[in-house]
Amino acid sequence: MKQKLVVLTGAGISAESGLRTFRDSDGLWEGYNVEDVATPRAWKRDPQLVLNFYNERRRNVANAQPNDAHIGLAEFENDFDVHIITQNIDDLHERAGSSKVLHLHGEIFKMCSDVDRSCVTVIRDDIKLGDLTEKGHQYRPDIVWFEEPVPMIERAMHVAAEADIFVVVGTSLQVYPAAGLVQYAPPYSAKYIIDKKIPYMTGGGNITVIEQPATVGVRILQKMLKNGGN
Repeated sequence: MKQKLVVLTGAGISAESGLRTFRDSDGLWEGYNVEDVATPRAWKRDPQLVLNFYNERRRNVANAQPNDAHIGLAEFENDFDVHIITQNIDDLHERAGSSKVLHLHGEIFKMCSDVDRSCVTVIRDDIKLGDLTEKGHQYRPDIVWFEEPVPMIERAMHVAAEADIFVVVGTSLQVYPAAGLVQYAPPYSAKYIIDKKIPYMTGGGNITVIEQPATVGVRILQKMLKNGGN
C-alpha cells in the first residue's frame, strides 16, 4: 500500500500563478477590504459589489495556469496516496492532475443558493443579480466567507488524522480552522512546511522546514522523499 501523503495548500501556491490574495502586503484583495466583499454582511449590504468581485476572480482563475508546484504535487500520485486539502478557491490543483482535492473554502466555479447552501451548480461565466434557483432564491458564489462555518473541516480533520506524511505549502497558518489541521496529523507522521517565510507552526516533532517559494520547495521535497526524507 502507498503511504498517505496529505498536503495543506494556501494562497502562496496560487500566487505563483498570478492570483493575488488579501494577505498581500497592502492588506487588500485586489484593492478591496475583505469586509466589503467576503462576509455575509457584505452580501446583505451590497450583493452587486460582491458578485462583481467574484466574477472578476472567476475570470482571473480561468486565465491562470497551474505552476510547477501544482504539477509537482500531482506527480506525487505516482508514489503516494495523495490527498490535497486546499484553502484556495481556484481549480489549479485539478488542472495540474491532482485527483483527490478537498476545497475548505469553496470553489470559484460553483454557485449556490443564498438560502440553501446544498443547492449547488457549476458556473463558468458571471453570476448576475436575478440568477435564481428553481425555488426563486438568488445564486451567490459557493465560497465560505469570513464569519461563516467551514462545512468541510471535519472531513479534512479525518484526512489529516490518517497522514503518514503531512505537508504544508504556501500558507501563513493564520486562517482558522484550516491552520489547526496540522494538529490532527499523527505524532509519528513526518511533517514538512514549504513557504517563502516559514510561519510559526506547532504540532510536535518531525517537522522539516523548506524556506522557499512553492515552485522551488515542492521540487526539493520530491528529492527529499525519494531519499527517504532527507
